[in-house]
Amino acid sequence: MDKKFVITGITLILLSIILGAFGAHALKTLLKDDLDMIQKLTSYETGIRYQMYSGFAFLILGLNKDKFQFSIKSIYTLWLLGIIFFSLSIYGLTIQTILGVSLNFLGPITPLGGMLLISGWAILLLKFIKQPKIQHQTSTINNYQASPTQPNTQSLTPKS
Repeated sequence: MDKKFVITGITLILLSIILGAFGAHALKTLLKDDLDMIQKLTSYETGIRYQMYSGFAFLILGLNKDKFQFSIKSIYTLWLLGIIFFSLSIYGLTIQTILGVSLNFLGPITPLGGMLLISGWAILLLKFIKQPKIQHQTSTINNYQASPTQPNTQSLTPKS
């Protein structure tokens, strides 16, 4: 298990739930006079969705780290920067009118975040393709069978 991945995943999921609730309730009210309200809410929901997906990905990879024969550090960095750039730029663009400031400079950051996420997934794919096949050891119990001389007992004798 990779604790950093697991904590990051849980944090992203928790924040996406909190921000999703904010979007579903307070943000609609705050944007009610905005002409682009529906488009902004749709973009905001996209940021939430990608953040949630990323949280699950971090969690799954972190809980299964011991099964990999390769480092996942670069994937962590690409995914984390990707989701920060992608989702946070969308959140900023969505609430800029509420804040009364122009955050239009965040527009080009969103696709950069997407490219970082894509790069992380591509590297993960390549690492899995290159990873040698894992040889599973059979358990010792598979080399034994119930003794025919003692049919009502649980004693085991080696298979021939």
